[in-house]
Amino acid sequence: MDSLTQIVLGAAVGEAVLGKKIGNKAMLYGAIAGTIPDLDTFASFYTDTVTGLELHRGFTHSVLFSVLFAPIFAWLVTRFEKYKDFKGWCWLFFLAFVTHPILDAHTTWGTQLFWPLENRLAFKTIFVVDPLYTVPFLVFLILTMFQKKTDSKRRKYNNLGLILSSSYLALTFALKGAAFYQFKKQLEEQNIAYTEIETKPSPLNTILWTANVETKNAYYIGHYSFFDTKPIKFSKYTKNHHLLGDLLNNTKVQRMIAISKGWYTVDIYNDNLYFNDLRFGTLSMNYKAHDFVFSYKINTYENGTIVFEEKPKNRAQAKKLLADLWQRIKGN
Repeated sequence: MDSLTQIVLGAAVGEAVLGKKIGNKAMLYGAIAGTIPDLDTFASFYTDTVTGLELHRGFTHSVLFSVLFAPIFAWLVTRFEKYKDFKGWCWLFFLAFVTHPILDAHTTWGTQLFWPLENRLAFKTIFVVDPLYTVPFLVFLILTMFQKKTDSKRRKYNNLGLILSSSYLALTFALKGAAFYQFKKQLEEQNIAYTEIETKPSPLNTILWTANVETKNAYYIGHYSFFDTKPIKFSKYTKNHHLLGDLLNNTKVQRMIAISKGWYTVDIYNDNLYFNDLRFGTLSMNYKAHDFVFSYKINTYENGTIVFEEKPKNRAQAKKLLADLWQRIKGN
């Protein structure tokens, strides 16, 4: 999830653990702890693109990290804080650390919650930024902040924020199931024979859902809103995996395929070879072959080195996508 959401969650967890003892300081430390797992993003500045993607939401987003580093941070804090309850600080840091990847596991990218196991836990039930999750949670956190640490209202407001946000997360599973049913029904009615289907919410909401559908030689991407009254339209994207040629056997290419979970297409654009990760959809609501959110140019060199270069995002295109999404949420 986005940084603000993780700060809110971490602060609420910190309050639940030590708010009654140290007041708003519990929120502060919880908020800090809630952002620490995302420090793995700095790895991208010191590694190549493929390694950076592999490291993202890896070790720092695992239960093992939470177990190992909670006591370390607890010990550091007790060196200078007046409140010396080591056990209490351990619980604060552990819960703030571990709830971060648990929340991230609901997104499309997922997390290696059980690192060093390579499998990523990804429920794909919520977008990385969702105001319906974050805003009410933030409101209750602010209300909590202005109460005295001994006031019963403080715990009441904080608990309401935690309960409401958690209930919304639970609801997204039901919404995902309902959307999946509609996609499956439409595929059958349109006689599209598929081997696999994955569903996920579109940006900023859980009303409009996206399906990635795999067939023998192509992928289909479709959108469904709970306000739809017409059949779902699916856009076709040819796999073109053969364009990789001998590169298919290259270790780095295989690593990228593993990162994309096999959901990828290959295109030649302006005489350059591109690897497109389909999991995060396109930057357009209409069919366009080179509008994927995550697209990487494959640079090959005479010495056999292969470098993946992420295609820059177009801000104007992103703004148009948000406008199109708003219209599409209202139904087709």
